[in-house]
Amino acid sequence: MWIPGKRLAVFSIRQDRGGSVWVRAGTAFCNKDGSFNVVLDVMPLNGRLHIRDVMERKLPDPDPQLSTEAVGPSAEAESVS
Repeated sequence: MWIPGKRLAVFSIRQDRGGSVWVRAGTAFCNKDGSFNVVLDVMPLNGRLHIRDVMERKLPDPDPQLSTEAVGPSAEAESVS
């Protein structure tokens, strides 16, 4: 069952020599009546679209050497002035 207001990802998938190439083509939204609005940023070359749940990308853990604590108070004071 689709949830009204839910955001979905729209992809254009094409076959290449190395396999499948997924291109983010836009976003789709589910309406209260179960219909969808699709907003495309690109047009698929083959006329086919694939719609799926939006997946969150996992970002790498931040480098502790780049934190503000590693910079020190003197560098922070310079950036404020």
